[in-house]
Amino acid sequence: MRYFIELSYNGTNYHGWQKQPNAISVQEVLEKALSTILGETIVVMGAGRTDAGVHAKQLFAHFDTVVVFNTDKLQYKLNSFLPEDIAIQSIFKVKEDIHARFHATSRAYLYRVALQKSPFNVDQAYFLKHALDIEKMNEATKILFDYKDFQCFSKTHTDVKTYNCDIMAAQWKLIDGELQFTIKADRFLRNMVRAIVGTLINIGVGKIKVEDLHTIIQSKNRCNAGFSVPAKGLYLTEVAYPDTIKLND
Repeated sequence: MRYFIELSYNGTNYHGWQKQPNAISVQEVLEKALSTILGETIVVMGAGRTDAGVHAKQLFAHFDTVVVFNTDKLQYKLNSFLPEDIAIQSIFKVKEDIHARFHATSRAYLYRVALQKSPFNVDQAYFLKHALDIEKMNEATKILFDYKDFQCFSKTHTDVKTYNCDIMAAQWKLIDGELQFTIKADRFLRNMVRAIVGTLINIGVGKIKVEDLHTIIQSKNRCNAGFSVPAKGLYLTEVAYPDTIKLND
């Protein structure tokens, strides 16, 4: 049987989602927990990769097993077994050909910019001392909808077939004394959200003009875009799927 597992995690103590040889990852910790509880080697495939220090409010992964179990009991056991910075939200059966990454229809991210120093935001938000022109940042954000190719915001030497992404929503809002950027698209390139945020912040502090964003995107050159903001302020908030992926019991 194939199962989907919905989880959330604080990424501060992890070198991202994806398993790697010399650093601890969320995928590795989850696989070890599942393998221990189910008594067989379990491999999980995530909906996407988050970089070191990035958080996830919602991420889905799938795994296959021949072991028969009660999903509620497994969720309880996993939450007891896993460290406190990883939480399982749900586990459910899906059709055997459903893939956590390839069947996702959209993904959404949040980036938090703290405008005041706070000891409670040390690993959860990017503290920025400069005053920002939010109106200009939102004006520039609308330009993103005019384009599909976002190579200028992609990490270099990335092995992808296309740099095209369909951005569905993007906006800056001032919420409870901090600036929050939300963005939703069918897919994202590596480092894309952090590069977009850095570029929009450069517009907000007056380093570049709003209309310069057209030239930056059209250049397809990462060197022309803004800096990459710190990972700690970034959250994967939603991964969406068709309603038909679930397998009825």
